[in-house]
Amino acid sequence: MFSGGFESIGKSLIYLGVMIAIIGVIIHFGGKAVNFGRLPGDIRIERENFSFYFPIVSSIVLSIILTIILNFFTRR
Repeated sequence: MFSGGFESIGKSLIYLGVMIAIIGVIIHFGGKAVNFGRLPGDIRIERENFSFYFPIVSSIVLSIILTIILNFFTRR
């Protein structure tokens, strides 16, 4: 009845845990080396009583990195 169903869920949870751990290590140790969130192209507007920040380039870079990582784990 449950042949293989729980095995695939278990593998998915392991991959998810590994990805979260890798991302955590990169954020913890790489935060000082790379000014992620302050890349050229990120929009920052500061006025007296107003502050607006839109990290468009950081979002694109993060999307590319996550796409590469997910393709690495999902391709067989």
